[in-house]
Amino acid sequence: MAILKREFIYVWYYFDVQLRQIFWYWVLGMAIGSLVSVFAKDRIHGLFAGMKNKKWGLLGIIPACFLGIASPLCMYGTIPIAASFRKQGMREDWLAAFMMASILLNPQLIIYSAALGTKALAVRIGSCFLCGLAAGLLVHFFYRDKDFFDFTGFSERAGKDVHPNLIVRYLLNFWRNFKATGGYFLLGILLSALFQRYVPQKMMVDVFGGNEAWGILMAATIGVPVYVCGGGTIPLLQQWLSEGMSLGSATAFMLTGPSTKITNLGALKIVMGMKRFLLYLAFVMSFSFLCGLAVNLFF
Repeated sequence: MAILKREFIYVWYYFDVQLRQIFWYWVLGMAIGSLVSVFAKDRIHGLFAGMKNKKWGLLGIIPACFLGIASPLCMYGTIPIAASFRKQGMREDWLAAFMMASILLNPQLIIYSAALGTKALAVRIGSCFLCGLAAGLLVHFFYRDKDFFDFTGFSERAGKDVHPNLIVRYLLNFWRNFKATGGYFLLGILLSALFQRYVPQKMMVDVFGGNEAWGILMAATIGVPVYVCGGGTIPLLQQWLSEGMSLGSATAFMLTGPSTKITNLGALKIVMGMKRFLLYLAFVMSFSFLCGLAVNLFF
């Protein structure tokens, strides 16, 4: 009993320290995410829908990536929107860039990721943007005359932010954000505390440290089963980076995690079909690995 009590005190200490470090990033992320969702979401999607009349050609994937990152929706929210864009005549390479960027990042996750430090935040934003560009380019060159997405059966759903009072609408959105991320956020801090207490720092350095390709590949691989919620992985990443994980390995994890999150995969499998879905997985893993190598090389 005394041993269990001592171990509980140790784990609680680590839990409390990290909670204090990143709690306000989480709150600020939810606050800003709800602001964007309530007051700017329609404007962002309207800007993207308006692009269909622009003659930008391949260059249109650039603003599509920016708008995808700015969109506050999860993938299950993005696909019905994308279906409506496609019905309006949106190019598929622009859609691919928008959807890929939207999967990887949103305003709320940007604020969460600030807890990892300026360099990690910049790398996350840059790598997600480049991944969206790469997705758009691949669809453009290999599916120029063929359909890549099949949105049959998908239609734009009615939004939840419909209360006539703007303050109430914002508070309801914030509450939904809290319910959706709170449990994962606390679970991430708990797992981080357990790692800090029971996983030797040398192990983290040996597996994920340095510039070794093996560490990047391992990080990309564990991003598949471990990643559940963006907010929940920030405490883990913060701890792993402090214990010796290379920035390249963290980058690979941040790319494969959201892009292979089980809920995202289920939605993407429906709109892509098996063959293109497997190509998507191969693209994500390859890009994450190469991006991790590049980050370790230059940073």
